[in-house]
Amino acid sequence: MRAVIQRVDHASVTSGGKQRSIGKGYLVLVAATHADTLDDARYLSQKIINLRVMSDEDGKMNKSLKEVAGELLVVSQFTLYARTRKGNRPSFIDAAPPDLARMLYDELVRRLRETAIPIQTGDFGAYMRLSLVNDGPVTIILDSREKEGE
Repeated sequence: MRAVIQRVDHASVTSGGKQRSIGKGYLVLVAATHADTLDDARYLSQKIINLRVMSDEDGKMNKSLKEVAGELLVVSQFTLYARTRKGNRPSFIDAAPPDLARMLYDELVRRLRETAIPIQTGDFGAYMRLSLVNDGPVTIILDSREKEGE
């Protein structure tokens, strides 16, 4: 699984006439590929929760979401697995099929909810509009294929 994490002052997603928003925290764009399993969702959830990119009292990236009472906005985005090597039109052949992607996305969200960090989500597979104010800017890319020790 792959996630793009943006540290934000605030962010929102609008879909189907509904808007969900967060204050200070992370906007997490997430996608799955064919080989991903529930272990990848578990790994990514732990990395997101424990990631220390929130500012401490000295302005250093040294705190986790929990430590600053931050929030999460999690949005599925299969285009994170776009292949762009050939031609100008991206291929999405590396993205997981919808059923697998949905199961892994739901597992990731379920595990993130267990942390008691306030979380909002987009609508899986829907057309959405995102708004955000990136704080820093800070943008981090996580990939479960890059686990420690592998």
